[in-house]
Amino acid sequence: MSERQRLAEMIGEARRVVVFTGAGISTESGIPDFRSPGGVWSRMSPIYFQEFVASEEKRRESWERTFSRKAGWTGASPNVGHYAVARLVASGKASAVITQNVDNLHQDSGVPASQVIELHGNASYATCLDCGLRHELEDLKALFEATGDLPACRDCGGIVKVATISFGQSMPTLPMLRSEAEAQACDLFIVLGSSLVVYPAAGFPALAQRSGARLAIVNREPTDQDVLADLVVHDEIGAVMSSVVPAD
Repeated sequence: MSERQRLAEMIGEARRVVVFTGAGISTESGIPDFRSPGGVWSRMSPIYFQEFVASEEKRRESWERTFSRKAGWTGASPNVGHYAVARLVASGKASAVITQNVDNLHQDSGVPASQVIELHGNASYATCLDCGLRHELEDLKALFEATGDLPACRDCGGIVKVATISFGQSMPTLPMLRSEAEAQACDLFIVLGSSLVVYPAAGFPALAQRSGARLAIVNREPTDQDVLADLVVHDEIGAVMSSVVPAD
């Protein structure tokens, strides 16, 4: 039996699947990852949360990156891997998609937003750090280009930031709690395109396995958690997932 056939069999036998995605699923859509050679942080230094809040200069630099799409996190389209995950969710087999990505591609592929748990936030919109109000990037960009003024909340006047989790910013409590609950409740945990080195997020596969789930890892490169997995597939995510969750 091939690795793909084994993964398809594991999905067929499962009652509740959780999918955990990292940068590897989105690099197939042209989204750069963070840490590899040529990745985002090899091309520009991250702006820490405390710097963003304290410095108007750093906020301006951050917004100029956002509006120029210099980081490359937005503007791409879902690939066959995203659509395969969406089919798995639509079938009722998968209860949630936990993602380390900020590109909104799971939602764009058809996964209901309520079933996407974003550990590192979302780069496709902004929020007020004081009152939490959502702001659309195109609205903020138009005002920024017209006036040069830094984005501020239209309700309370507070500092507005792209809705991603920056270095130095606390992990979001509710998504972490939801992810923990999903990991403990599933009977199959599938990792797609994560190097599994960024904690605490990388702790969820082992948590799922300790709670009785089988663990499958699909990633082009080996991970430190391959030794724990029931199945490891070193291949392209899109090719693997579109073959095991084919379109009708």
